[in-house]
Amino acid sequence: MSDLVFVGGGHSHAITLKMWGMQPQAKARLTLISDVTYTPYSGMLPGYVAGFYGYEETHIDLRRLAHFAQADFLKDKVIGLDLDHKVIHCENRPPVRFDYLSLDIGSTPATETIPGVKAYAIAAKPVPQFLDVWQRILDTANQAPDQPQRIIIVGGGAGGTELAFNIHHALSQRLASPELLELHLVHRGQQLMGTNQNPGVSRQAQKLLQRRNVQVHLQETVVEVMPTGVRCQSGLVLTGKVIWVTQAAAPSWIKESGLQTDNRGFVLVDQTLRSPSHPFVFAAGDIATMRDEPRPKAGVFAVRQGKPLLRNLQRVILGETLEAYHSQKRYLALIGTGDKQAFATWGKLSWRSPLLWRWKDHIDRKFMAQFADLPQMSRTSEFPAQEQPKMYCAGCGAKVGKDILASSLKGLNLPTHADVIVGLDQPDDAAIIQIPRDQLLVQTIDYFPSLINDPFLLGQIVTHHCLSDLYSMGATPHSVLVLATLPHGKARVQQGMLQQLLAGVVEILNRDNIALIGGHTNEADQLGLGLTCNGLLQKDAIWRKTELKRGQVLILTKSLGTGTLFAAEMQRKTKGHWIDGAIAAMVQSNKTAAEILRNHGATACTDVTGFGLAGHLLEMLQPSGLGAEIYLDQLPILEGARETLQRGLTSSLAPQNHTAEQFIQVTPAQRQRPDYELLFDPQTSGGLLAAIAPENAQACLQALQSNGYAQSAIIGRIVKSPASQAQISIS
Repeated sequence: MSDLVFVGGGHSHAITLKMWGMQPQAKARLTLISDVTYTPYSGMLPGYVAGFYGYEETHIDLRRLAHFAQADFLKDKVIGLDLDHKVIHCENRPPVRFDYLSLDIGSTPATETIPGVKAYAIAAKPVPQFLDVWQRILDTANQAPDQPQRIIIVGGGAGGTELAFNIHHALSQRLASPELLELHLVHRGQQLMGTNQNPGVSRQAQKLLQRRNVQVHLQETVVEVMPTGVRCQSGLVLTGKVIWVTQAAAPSWIKESGLQTDNRGFVLVDQTLRSPSHPFVFAAGDIATMRDEPRPKAGVFAVRQGKPLLRNLQRVILGETLEAYHSQKRYLALIGTGDKQAFATWGKLSWRSPLLWRWKDHIDRKFMAQFADLPQMSRTSEFPAQEQPKMYCAGCGAKVGKDILASSLKGLNLPTHADVIVGLDQPDDAAIIQIPRDQLLVQTIDYFPSLINDPFLLGQIVTHHCLSDLYSMGATPHSVLVLATLPHGKARVQQGMLQQLLAGVVEILNRDNIALIGGHTNEADQLGLGLTCNGLLQKDAIWRKTELKRGQVLILTKSLGTGTLFAAEMQRKTKGHWIDGAIAAMVQSNKTAAEILRNHGATACTDVTGFGLAGHLLEMLQPSGLGAEIYLDQLPILEGARETLQRGLTSSLAPQNHTAEQFIQVTPAQRQRPDYELLFDPQTSGGLLAAIAPENAQACLQALQSNGYAQSAIIGRIVKSPASQAQISIS
């Protein structure tokens, strides 16, 4: 099985992944690396700027698409390539290996040669950063419609011209008077939209902009961008926010990798979309230049490269001859004018009409619908009958090979501890640690199959999850043992996966000087990870979950909902940003939260994990015989969890957790609310639940929120022993 890695979520890759999900290729393990979860569709972005479309209508959910294609999704930024060793260097994780690589990362406006551009201009690409700034501009206009807005768009190509139309429309709708908007379009050419554009359309666009009081400056070259605006070679100085929409450029790491490029740094490819210098590398979309048939950097070409890219990636993996792709020379250009009309050009023909906008709108919506309505695919065996895998051994025969383990550990900055007498630095049959005479050893263990298709992130989540048991007892983590399960596969694939997994574990351990002292690896059908954690604790400092007092309030430090969200994700019925939010909560350590709770006098604490909030709260209550009142309206909830619960998407463990209902007093109306179901939702790397005196609660809550636990909330209080067996009441 080959490792095929897609870098970037551009139009070509989106189409390729969709079609791969429809036509699975058994002999490849797919990975998608993108620094964003949602990739914008360029055809609808001007309409989004104008306010004609919403965010989700104009963006493709890459996490959901990758899940459909059975691809790992790694959210990270690529910063370099080592083509000799076939590894990808990312900003926030260890190198990712590959057998075949496909690049579709788009382009950015060229900024290197103009002083002040990087510091003061708003680049139109990468699109997510531009849209963040654009939203702030809109917020300012909404909040202060009587204040003037001054904007300078530098670059009068098709993109800059269309952006000018749509920015004018959006701000004109928000400002109290048209005179409050001062919009400039600066272009160094003789006509808008370039010399290759139909001159008649260029003249019509210029006249239309000027009728809308947009000031068009032709044959003006910007030589400096200042905090207050721009200065041109002619001496013209303009004041306002600067949006940079000039000629496209490629990131420097493309050329630095040794890939053959054109004179602007874009990846050169042949008619099969493959690099002539490195035949295991493919490229499509704006980042690629076809050597024999160069075309403009336009979305229409990226879209049409998706299907031939899919065919040739599958062919190269199967060892078959690649097919040549020939793109059309002319294409229909549709340029929106910010009023639900559009210009259309085809060669020397051009016209403008509302019908063209409706046609463009239909084409764009049809394109995006294919990524919103992903079909349910039946997954048959990945192997033809003649290629069925061998019967894998059990027992010690299931261990991962020694060389794989050694290669995975090599290069990792393994954490050590002075009290570890025998550890990974001098491997033996077991680890030996020295326990200080005046301290107790605290141990905990946890393990679960992968809930996310990113081994590095899984390593971080599981480590936080397992260490939380120590933090909730007041212990200081000392060392850990790792149990890793790797899917059956080739040694090089397993080695890369194990290295990513251990790197995620080690990153968390190194933050707090926690030693990795050993572990065990084995093969199975699914990736999994567990940790045995050792901690140290003074005998008089044990923090038990049962030391409750009547009148105390209950504080929960993280939002609920990971169980339902990941159950929904398994069925592709969630949204990428919902999972992003859940991941952000799961990779947040409970260490600082435990310290804050203890410093504010919390007498009892536990972490909320697999048994859900109700199950873990009952563990606190039952030994003491006390009761608890839970404020359903004050439960912190992860975004999307209510929606998934309303659709009946619950974890497979939730029915067992419902056995806690026999101890809960609840009305029929409360039971129907999705918030009630969250009491039984199993949490992965969940928050801490602590009991604290009411006079300390607000100060504690403020400290938690100011230290990054923004969703911390008072969710209930401890009450007297109930008359019935119902120890939890809902209010």
